[in-house]
Amino acid sequence: MIARLFRKTFPLSFLLCASCLIPGLPAIARTGTGTAVREQPEMPVQATLPNGLRVVIVPDRLAPVVSTEINYLAGSAAAPAAFPGTAHALEHMMFRGSEGLDRDQLAAIGARLGGSYNADTTENVTQFFYTAPAENLDVLLHIEALRMNGLTLAADDWAHERGAIEQEVSRDLSSPGYVYLSRLQSILFANTPYEHDALGTRPSFDRTDTTLLRRFYRDWYAPNNAILVIAGDVDAARTLAMVRKTFGAIPARKLPARPEIHPGPVQAQTLQFPTDYPMGLVAIASRMPGQNSHDFAAARILSDVLSSQRGALYELVPQGRALLASFDFITKSDAGIGIAIAAFPKGSAPGPLQARMQDILRSLRENGVPADLVDAAKRKELAELGFAANSISGLAESWSEAQAVMGLQSPDDEAAAFAAVTPEDVNRLARQVLDPQQAITAILTPRDGGHPAPGKGFGGSESFASVPDHPVTLPAWANASLRTVRPPVPAAPPATFTLPNGLKLVVRPATVSHTINLYGIIRHNEDMQEPPGQEGIADITDELFRYGSTMHDRIGLQKALDDIAATESAGTTFSLNVLTPDFDRGLDLLAENELHPSLPEAAFRVVRANTAASLSGLLHSPSYLFGRALQAAVSPPGDPSLRQANPAKVMKLTLADCRAFWGAAYRPDLTTIVITGDITPDAAYRAVTRTFGPWQAIGPTPAIDLPPRPDSHARVMHVPDPSSMQASVSLPESLGITVDNPEHFALNMGNEILGSGFSSRLYRDLRVRTGYVYTVRSNLTWKRHRSAYNISFGADPDKIAAARTAAVHDLIAMQTEPVSEDELVMARTGLLRSLALQSASLDTIAESYLHFSNLGLPFNQNDIAAQAYYTMDATTIRDAFRKWIRPADLATIIKGPVTTP
Repeated sequence: MIARLFRKTFPLSFLLCASCLIPGLPAIARTGTGTAVREQPEMPVQATLPNGLRVVIVPDRLAPVVSTEINYLAGSAAAPAAFPGTAHALEHMMFRGSEGLDRDQLAAIGARLGGSYNADTTENVTQFFYTAPAENLDVLLHIEALRMNGLTLAADDWAHERGAIEQEVSRDLSSPGYVYLSRLQSILFANTPYEHDALGTRPSFDRTDTTLLRRFYRDWYAPNNAILVIAGDVDAARTLAMVRKTFGAIPARKLPARPEIHPGPVQAQTLQFPTDYPMGLVAIASRMPGQNSHDFAAARILSDVLSSQRGALYELVPQGRALLASFDFITKSDAGIGIAIAAFPKGSAPGPLQARMQDILRSLRENGVPADLVDAAKRKELAELGFAANSISGLAESWSEAQAVMGLQSPDDEAAAFAAVTPEDVNRLARQVLDPQQAITAILTPRDGGHPAPGKGFGGSESFASVPDHPVTLPAWANASLRTVRPPVPAAPPATFTLPNGLKLVVRPATVSHTINLYGIIRHNEDMQEPPGQEGIADITDELFRYGSTMHDRIGLQKALDDIAATESAGTTFSLNVLTPDFDRGLDLLAENELHPSLPEAAFRVVRANTAASLSGLLHSPSYLFGRALQAAVSPPGDPSLRQANPAKVMKLTLADCRAFWGAAYRPDLTTIVITGDITPDAAYRAVTRTFGPWQAIGPTPAIDLPPRPDSHARVMHVPDPSSMQASVSLPESLGITVDNPEHFALNMGNEILGSGFSSRLYRDLRVRTGYVYTVRSNLTWKRHRSAYNISFGADPDKIAAARTAAVHDLIAMQTEPVSEDELVMARTGLLRSLALQSASLDTIAESYLHFSNLGLPFNQNDIAAQAYYTMDATTIRDAFRKWIRPADLATIIKGPVTTP
C-alpha cells in the first residue's frame, strides 16, 4: 500500500543501440524470427565551439521529437556563504525573461510547443530541458542562447518569484522525508558546500537581491561552463551548424574557482523524527562515493546487491519482520548517500528491526556480498543501458548525467566501468561504507494528524481582479515556427489482435534498440469486486504474486529473471522489460507468474499481517485522510468507492478467500497486453498465444464499473497535519459528463487554458502575479461512468483564502466570456503538439493504449482528439464550462497545519 520512500531513480538508459555499444551484449539482426532488420544506428556527434560550449548530438528516430538539455556546471555548492539557495533562485529567474524574450513570450512559446519544459538544480549542476517537435529545434536553441547571454533579472520579477519559491520551501519542509534527508545531509557533509541541499531557506531568500543573482549569473552562466545535449530525430551535421550559428557569438568568460568537497569524519548517532507516514521507518545511512568517483560503478553495484529481492535486507519482508525493506542510493557529483531502510507497524517498537538491520549490514561488511548477486547486478546495469533509445527525453537526460555530472567522455565509459567491477571491488567498498561507527541511524515515528473536521468556509470581503488579458506577440524567430497549426495527420495504427479467450493484444514495433517491453492490465475494481466483509483481499492477492509461481518459488523466480537481466512484475497490472534475445524466456516466466501464482499459505499469513499492520497506521495518516475526504466530497454516502478495509476484518481473511478472488477477478477477457519494441506483430501474436492462450475465464464476467453518481455539493473539510508547514488544498466536484461524450474535448481544451502548465490562467494569477502559491493546477478525471474536476494548490495557511478566491474567479471567467483568440491558438497548438509528443517514448505509447482500452475508447483516440482540438472554437469551450462545471459546488479540502485561514 505504501510505495518505497526516498527513491531517486538513477537514469541509466542512454545508448542508441545496446548491442552495438555495450560490451558483452550480442549483436542481433535477424529476419524470420520476429526481429526486424535495422540500419546501422547513427553515432553521437560531439564538438566544442570556440567559446567553449560543449555540444553533444544523439540522433534517435523513434519519433519526430527532439529533447534539449543544457547543463550549467554550477549549483548550490557554488552559492555564496549564507545564501544556499542562490543557484535555485537563479534557476527560477531563467523563466522570467531575457533580452529579446520577455516572460510572457517565453510562457507563450512553451505552451505552443506543447512539450515539457522545466529545470532542476543540484549541488553541482543546474539543468534546463525542453522536449518538443523536432521541427521546432531552432526555437529551443534560440531560447537557451538568449537566456545564456542576457537574463533580465528585474527587481520586480524577483519580488514576485521570491514569494513563489518560498512556497516551494514550505512545501518541501512539510515532507518528513525531506526534513530527514536535509538533516542527514547536514551531518554527513558538515562544513562543506554540501552541508545544505539545493533548495535554500526562507531567511536566505529574504536576504537575496538581484545584485547577488546577477553576480552568480555572470560568474557561472557562460558557454565555457555549459554542456548542451540534443537528442532525437535530428540530422547531426545540420544541427551542429544551427548550434554554431545560434551560440557562437556568445563570449566565453573567466570562471571562478570551483568549490571542493572534502567531508570530514562522521561519528555514529541516532536521530528521532515524528512523521505523518502511516508506518514507522528505521533508516541507517552511510556516506557513499560520488558519481565522479572511480568507485561509483562499484557503489551502484553494491546498492543493487543490497536492494535485491534475493538479498538479506529484503528478506525481512517475507520473514514478517518488516513491512518494506530496501536500500536507496542518493547520488551527487562528489559524494553520495546510501540508506538501508525498513518499515515497522505504527505503535510497534523499532528496536528489534533496527538490531536485525544492523546485523545484516555487519554480516555483509565482514563476510562479503554474494558473488552471484554482484553478477546479477552487473547484468542488470548493462541491460538497463540497452533501453536508451526507447525514450528521447531519457536519452538526453542520460547523456547529460554522464558528461555534466559524472565527468565521462561518453556513456560508453559507464558501461565499461560496470563491466569491470569485481566482487572484490564491491566487498572492499562495503567494508569502507558500511562501517557502523560512521552510520547515521534515524527512527521516523508516525503520529496521528487528527481526524478531518468540518470547516466554516471562507468569509470576508477580499476580492481578486486579474490584469486584463492581452495577446502576446511572439518574436519573429519563433512566430514562423509556432504560429501556424497544421491539420492533424492520423498516426499509423498499431497491430491489434483478439485471442480466442478474449485477451486483447496491441503491438507497436520499434527498431531503435534491441529491447522489448510488455505491459498488461486486467480491468478490475476492488470496490465492486471484493465480496462484502472482504475489503483488502484485492491488495493481499496482488502482493502475493511476489512470492513466485507453482514452478518457481520467490527466490527461484527472481534468480531466473536475474539470469536474463529482465525486470518483471505480475498482478492486476503486469510488465516485462527484457533484451530481445531473451524475450521468449522472459515471457515464459511472466506467464508462469501471472497464470500460475503459488499463493503459498505461509506467505499469505505474512502478507495478511503486514497489510493489517499497515492499515493501522494508514487509516489515521493525514495523507490517507486527505484522500478519503476528497473521495467523500464527490461521492454520495454509502457509495462503493467509500468502502475501506480495517485491520480486524483483514485478519479474518483466509487463503481460500484469496484464491477465490484470484479465480474470479483475474480473467483473459478483461485483459489487454501491449508490446512495444524490437518485435514484429506476427511474432508477438505467436508468443502471446503460446503463453497466455491457454488461460480461460471462470464464471460470468463481473461488474466492474462504478454506477453514475449525483452532483456533489460544496463542503469544507480540514485534515490536520502537524508536520506540515504548508497546506495542500483541493477544490473538487463530481461531473455529470463522461469520457464518451464529445463535449469532454471542449472541457479538456478549456482546462489547458485555465489550469494546465506554466502559461495557464491559474498559474499566472496565483503564482506569477501574486506569489500566493508555488504550484497550482486544475485537472479533469475521466472514467467510463464517472468524471470529476479538481483545482489543487499548495500555499501557506494565511494565503489559502486569497488563492481560493482567485482560482474561483478565473473559473467563473471561463463561463462568462469566450477565451481570447490568442489563448485559443496557444491551447490548440499546445494540445496538438503534445499529442504528437506521446510517441516520443515507448512507455508513453504503451500507457496510452492501455488507458484507452481501460476506458473503452478506440486506439486511435488521439487522432479523434486532435481533430476535435483543431476545429474547436472559443464559444464551444465557454458553453461546455457553463454547462458542466459548477463553481458554487466546489468543495474545499485542506491538509496542513492546524490553523484556520
